[in-house]
Amino acid sequence: MSDISRTASPADTVRTTGAGATLVHAAPSASDDAHTIMINKVSWGAIFAGVAVALIVQVLLTMLGMGIGIATLDPGTVDNPAASTFSIAAGIWYVVSGLVAAFIGGYIAARMSGKTVATTGALHGLTTWAVTTLIVLYLLTSSVGALIGGVFSGVASAVGGLGSTIAETAAPALANADPLQALENQVAATGTDPDALQANAVNAIRALVTGDEAGADEARQQAAQALANARGIPVDQAQQQVAHIEQQYRQTMADARQSATQAADTAASAISTGAILAFVALVLGAVAGWLGGRSGVVHPVYADRVVPTRRRAA
Repeated sequence: MSDISRTASPADTVRTTGAGATLVHAAPSASDDAHTIMINKVSWGAIFAGVAVALIVQVLLTMLGMGIGIATLDPGTVDNPAASTFSIAAGIWYVVSGLVAAFIGGYIAARMSGKTVATTGALHGLTTWAVTTLIVLYLLTSSVGALIGGVFSGVASAVGGLGSTIAETAAPALANADPLQALENQVAATGTDPDALQANAVNAIRALVTGDEAGADEARQQAAQALANARGIPVDQAQQQVAHIEQQYRQTMADARQSATQAADTAASAISTGAILAFVALVLGAVAGWLGGRSGVVHPVYADRVVPTRRRAA
């Protein structure tokens, strides 16, 4: 029996035989390639429009949150929210407003691009979110960002300022209990020592507490003798006072070192937590942009029937 062929589509052919019908795929035509390129082509004009809308929405929501937060303060009373509460609330509001802005920007970009494929529209929304994020990061790390949002620009400098944070945290402990100054005050406690003898005793005890362990015994003997000469007391009594002064110095240095370590741990924990939260917020923003772009895709019926009809009516 002879074969009978009929056209199924511009690119495919259905071959009918006695055993049944077989679909034979033909090579894509030039019109098919052009159609694929058109439905997947990036519309940068639509993306920039989505970026503009997303930035404006972000600014509007940030101003709204700021206004609501300031309105809750009452200067006439002390019953106001704590600063930590404001920081947490501001962070949550900033993340939520970023998600809303990413969704709206992605929706606008996909809708204005006129794409009818859901994945293409979603990619337009994701690209809109990416460009918006880059612009926001640039603003936060530039002088313009310092004027617009100085509160959030501190995140970028937090990592580099870890050493200064440690020093500032440990500074009060060192300022309130300077070990060498306390040592000098203890030596001059009587107020009747000759200046030369007092200076000799101070220098001897300084050499003891700042020296190495190899010559510590000899340094203790010299410090005790110098203190005994300065105060006119027996050497054994001076040795007890030197031991007490040395112990206080060691304890003060240990406390200062512990304060610095705690400050470093606190700063590192805060930076780590902030980085993780920022990562989560960015991922959620990308998801919001993707969903916004997917929601903004033009339905094929609207694109193929409604729009041409309007053009013919015009």
